[in-house]
Amino acid sequence: MAEEVDVAVSISVVLLLLILAVIFLRNGGLKISHALVCLLLGFFLAGTSMAPTIHSGLTATADIVGSLRP
Repeated sequence: MAEEVDVAVSISVVLLLLILAVIFLRNGGLKISHALVCLLLGFFLAGTSMAPTIHSGLTATADIVGSLRP
């Protein structure tokens, strides 16, 4: 069950970041070269020893936000 939540959180984060990147590209605030550098940084960061810590932090944040009731 926890693995399903992690996948849902990962997909949600990826979609959110994709939407933000598209908005920034359309408004001229983010150039293609900058987006490529950020993309490469993400891929290389995922291969480091910090990846599990970052993943845990994002999962904990998503759990906190998901538990909030308006």
